[in-house]
Amino acid sequence: MPNPLNAETNLEEVIDNFSFLEDWEDRYGYLIEIGNSLTPLNPSDLVDENKVRGCASQVWLKSFTDNGFVHFQGMSDAHIVRGLVAIALLIFSGKTPDEILETDETEIFQAIGLSEHLTPQRANGLKSMVQRIKSIAQYSQAEFCE
Repeated sequence: MPNPLNAETNLEEVIDNFSFLEDWEDRYGYLIEIGNSLTPLNPSDLVDENKVRGCASQVWLKSFTDNGFVHFQGMSDAHIVRGLVAIALLIFSGKTPDEILETDETEIFQAIGLSEHLTPQRANGLKSMVQRIKSIAQYSQAEFCE
């Protein structure tokens, strides 16, 4: 399965790293670092069709399916939001539509401590991104059942 990040990072490692960082300045720095390791989207993918609505920053999300698995690529024009995109992709990319729909992302965001440290705008944007990912999974699920 292709990793949505350029680095050999997985979700468990990210959660562990967040737990070692006590200061939120350091955590934001790590979030930016994760975001900078996103596999870049092609400029041709930065189109309205791939744009996530409900985000204050610009966020693009592209998906493709391979052998029953849904893979995502994403990007944002804002550093911290780019890190949130990276975490969302680590949570959901490379899973089946059923796995995506059954995943409780809130539990993961709480483990990282994101829930209580995001501005309302960023939290709404993250929620919009997760809704978009889950709607893509629902569409893919219906497509696979045909």
